[in-house]
Amino acid sequence: MSVTSGRTFSLLPMLGHTKGKRSPVTCALKCDNACSGEVCNTSSNSYFRDIASATMSRRAALGFGAAGALAVVLGNAVTSAGTAVADAGPGLAAAAKDGFGKSKLQFSAIAPVDAAVDKLTVPAGFTWQPVIRWGDPLFTDSPAFDLEHQSAAAQARQFGYNNDYTDILPIDGSKDRRAVLFTNHEYTNENIMVPAGFDAAETRAIGRAAHGLSVVELERKNKNKPWNYVRGAGLNRRFLTDTTYELDGPAAGSALLKTSADPSGRAVKGTLGNCSGGTTPWGTILSGEENFNGYFAAPGTSDADKRYGLSSKPTARQWELDDPRFDTRNPGYENEANRFGWIVEVDPFDPASTPRKHSAMGRFKHEGANVIVAKSGHVVAYMGDDERFDYLYKFVSRDTYIEGNRKHNLTLLSEGDLYVAKFTGDSTAGIDGSGKLPADGAFDGAGVWLPLVVGGESKVDKMTVEEVLVHTRLAADKVGPTKMDRCEDVQPSLHTGKVYVVCTNNTDRGKPGKEGATEVNPRTLNRDGHIVEITETGDQTSTTFGWNLLMVCGDPAKNSAAYFAGFPASQVSPISCPDNVAFDSVGNLWISTDGAPSSIGYADGLFKVTLDGADRGKVEQFLAVPRDAETCGPVIHDDERTVFVAVQHPGEEGTFAEQHSYFPDYVPAGATPKPGQVRAPRPSVVQVFRTDV
Repeated sequence: MSVTSGRTFSLLPMLGHTKGKRSPVTCALKCDNACSGEVCNTSSNSYFRDIASATMSRRAALGFGAAGALAVVLGNAVTSAGTAVADAGPGLAAAAKDGFGKSKLQFSAIAPVDAAVDKLTVPAGFTWQPVIRWGDPLFTDSPAFDLEHQSAAAQARQFGYNNDYTDILPIDGSKDRRAVLFTNHEYTNENIMVPAGFDAAETRAIGRAAHGLSVVELERKNKNKPWNYVRGAGLNRRFLTDTTYELDGPAAGSALLKTSADPSGRAVKGTLGNCSGGTTPWGTILSGEENFNGYFAAPGTSDADKRYGLSSKPTARQWELDDPRFDTRNPGYENEANRFGWIVEVDPFDPASTPRKHSAMGRFKHEGANVIVAKSGHVVAYMGDDERFDYLYKFVSRDTYIEGNRKHNLTLLSEGDLYVAKFTGDSTAGIDGSGKLPADGAFDGAGVWLPLVVGGESKVDKMTVEEVLVHTRLAADKVGPTKMDRCEDVQPSLHTGKVYVVCTNNTDRGKPGKEGATEVNPRTLNRDGHIVEITETGDQTSTTFGWNLLMVCGDPAKNSAAYFAGFPASQVSPISCPDNVAFDSVGNLWISTDGAPSSIGYADGLFKVTLDGADRGKVEQFLAVPRDAETCGPVIHDDERTVFVAVQHPGEEGTFAEQHSYFPDYVPAGATPKPGQVRAPRPSVVQVFRTDV
């Protein structure tokens, strides 16, 4: 049991059952104990081996095509929102044609750090400092952060809690001295945020105000100096649970999305459970609404409720006590939960703009969305549904990207085609659940993108377009895609056009009554996760692809099946539970982790992975986060020898009276905190930079 401000309720069914992911407190507050309940996907899609005979030739499927399948990709590894040009030639970045090159960000890998260490550990020659912390005042009228005397009104004017997806975009004309930072705030942990005995209703209101999104201006003296946030800057903005979002696309206005408070079905209050995201070529931010189900009480009896994890039990935060829309059993609010689970688009450069939720991109537990522009000019977004045995999706815009026409480009995600992935493998034997390589020496094969909505028409039997987009999981179940081990971040590489699918883990795979090992998910009781590398056949709008496993994660000292694209396992940093990814300017993959403490005993961290040449598959750990924290939102500005990460839920398993972490202020016991500091854990966006520049 956990006690929050005088109210007692069950939070920790995962206590003692969290091997392979995260703490029981995080399970309760972040994903509503998803792994302790029934698997949401009970569909009878074909097992992987049953369809292996349909596999295309691996070599044919891996033919990338003369176009290279990629014109541009912009995500949190790219520093400029202004570069987005479809290449009419080979389609690859110039650096790709000449090899990956050598990054300016050179470092010696750190040793793994014990999970109990409350320290942000960085390589020799580097230091770190916060860019912004939970509670930092954003506006001229914002009160200073006062840990002992918080209020919802104050929190609404301060930086939110548990920062996740992050990007930093330069402001044109500033000579690299000004930028705008975006981050979302996934969830809250009032047990360590607010003093015991605090008014329960106000505590809930503080929690609501700490959710949402933040946009913050940054400044620095020059590119060799660290960034500082600018209080009261013109672009600073908080998006709260009462901020209006426009719901657009084919499902907007559907009867499935109307409530008594919004009979139009087009104006949603707030965004919830935001996890990862992406950055578009036209300079907007995408954010994925993931574990929204934990905020709603519901009947829990319909197929849709069950498929999305909605139930009649009281929620952990009990916002339904304050606002009837958080209980879909209340008359007029039956559809409220349908208004969450979308991709959100925000314009960080226009503080008066209305954020949008894109129904054309489908509704599920979105980890995020990462956008590229194909040679054809169509915008393609890759999206993972972060739940055990759920799916990988792709969206292709109806219209094409026009360089320099921002007004037009802002419409591109509102209409288009939606697909879900089906993988097949070329190893008909040898997939035994251990994770060991099959006889042909590789986990690989081919795949197809199964249509859900194409050309404005439903491709799912007996479902309308609106039904497919609102109940996307149910629609996908009908067409038979591959059940995956929790697709988290999905990002394409500018240098090769390949797409990297992060499967964080699935400790239910192979349990009685549940799907066993498949070639693309080769381990039963998968605690450590793996990464799939996809090569589209021709243009990124293609409906076929080839794939292989880049990594089967784990600690090689304890797990002989750990695999790193053929690189000697004895020479890599141990890595478990990959979560978010980014690329540096020369094409290296960077991976942040979430769950390593419970799987391999080490702190979560950030890792660089070489993708080409003799060192392909080499994993080098760059940093480790403090006690109980996970690493989120990596941003790699290697040309400036700087890395940014969002440190989420430090000290998660403590209490307000007995904190487990004092990151990032680290005020000594008995000392008087300096202005702006507190002796308590504060989720923060931090920058890591060289000390000799």
